[in-house]
Amino acid sequence: MPKYDINDPTDLDIMRSQFDMITHREWDQYIAIATERNMGYKNINILQTAAKKAGISKYLSPKVINWVLELVDQIEEEEEDLS
Repeated sequence: MPKYDINDPTDLDIMRSQFDMITHREWDQYIAIATERNMGYKNINILQTAAKKAGISKYLSPKVINWVLELVDQIEEEEEDLS
């Protein structure tokens, strides 16, 4: 995942659109994988918060969106490595 500047409006728009493209079903899968891998309470909790706000990124702070997208990328990379 590219590094985004949460203070740059263009980067923020890109992050919000990437967040909004993730479906409820995908969030459930990410949460299940994070729980299975014991990724930590805070990470699992923020993924659950993101799942509740799926498709409506305007209710999350740029910092939270960035954190969640980094977790999603980490999970996807680990899944690719296992495949």
